[in-house]
Amino acid sequence: MTLSDSPFNTSETSPRHAEAIDRFVAFWGKMASSWGINRTMAQVYALLYCVEQPLNTDQIMERLQISRGSANMNLRSLVEWSLVEKTHVPDSRKDHYVAETDVWQVTARIIEERERQEVRPVRDQLEAVAEHLIPNDQSLEDRPEADRELYQRIQNLIELIDVFERVSGVLLPLVKNQNETVIRTLIDAADALDTAPSEGDKGDASQDT
Repeated sequence: MTLSDSPFNTSETSPRHAEAIDRFVAFWGKMASSWGINRTMAQVYALLYCVEQPLNTDQIMERLQISRGSANMNLRSLVEWSLVEKTHVPDSRKDHYVAETDVWQVTARIIEERERQEVRPVRDQLEAVAEHLIPNDQSLEDRPEADRELYQRIQNLIELIDVFERVSGVLLPLVKNQNETVIRTLIDAADALDTAPSEGDKGDASQDT
């Protein structure tokens, strides 16, 4: 069923409006799945983001051609992520849903949830593996060389995750506060560091002259 045949179409919308929503919903679902986010969950959010009126579960099911179980599960997840809010419509006994449309808040919530669901569990598992290498009655220095080498390699991964968490910890308040000026300044500084010649490049340049 296309959007033009559905109750979402009104006299105030054009065929291009309907096609644009079709494209956005499909693209958002595909893009989100490449980030490790449930495709249907992303499509439900994308649909709610595009429409101007609250939608109930039946309308979402009809538009996206998904089961009631899938619709309910993904709506529940979106509400838990604070990306969608449950609301009521006059003269209707059904729950309706509206999307958070502040893209800064949406970005902040996704960063928070991805860190909670993915980054932290990975760190916990790595730390558990590292601890397993060292019995309670021994120190790292007591272990065989192979154990010490493996421990260090795991620690390198933990330290990398720590860096990502610290970057997220610095960036998240800026995103929540919509501090675009500071974010752009940080990006410009990072770009400048990326394009600055290294010491080796300077040496090569001096030799050429």
